[in-house]
Amino acid sequence: MEFSQVVRTRRMIRNYDPARPVPEEMLARVLGNAVRAPSAGFSQGWDFVVLRTEGERAAFWEASTTPGREPDNWLLGIQRAPCLIVCCSSPDAYLDRYAQPDKGWTDRDAARWPVPYWDVDTGMAALLMLLTAVDEELGGLFFGVPVEALDTVRAALAIPTDRNLVGVVSLGYPAPDRKSPSLRRGRRQVGQVAHAGRFGTPLAL
Repeated sequence: MEFSQVVRTRRMIRNYDPARPVPEEMLARVLGNAVRAPSAGFSQGWDFVVLRTEGERAAFWEASTTPGREPDNWLLGIQRAPCLIVCCSSPDAYLDRYAQPDKGWTDRDAARWPVPYWDVDTGMAALLMLLTAVDEELGGLFFGVPVEALDTVRAALAIPTDRNLVGVVSLGYPAPDRKSPSLRRGRRQVGQVAHAGRFGTPLAL
């Protein structure tokens, strides 16, 4: 499937068929493509916690949601996903890598980094998961862990405190879903976001 077709035919899926698990061979391809994402210095500072059993997923949802609060339709749909992949990044992997002789830095100062590439690269890996899911005719969604739940999710899944929780990919076979109301905002076109030579000069294609 061409990328343009992927963009036209699929969007983020927020409701899943809980009776249809993700086949292992599909999950293997999803993760196999994720580890081929680009990473600064080939640091590859990512880890993926894969939750497939009912108990594993329940532990995540219990740790990441507010006790006693009824889930809304958005959350109910995502909670039906038979597979969750918690995407973690390791700042230390990058700081250590760039303190090595071939990179030329002699310290591990995070201030040298214009942006946290450990999070950027892990996000790219998550995008490859989603694109692979489309190829496998699965549905997928990338969503974040609430700030107030980061520590409880780490504890529930035994994630080390030196890892950042970049986000979660939900995977499964799509069920009837409704489009996000945010789509009413419309998509910004290339002419609105691409600048020719300098910022503020629209790129004409």
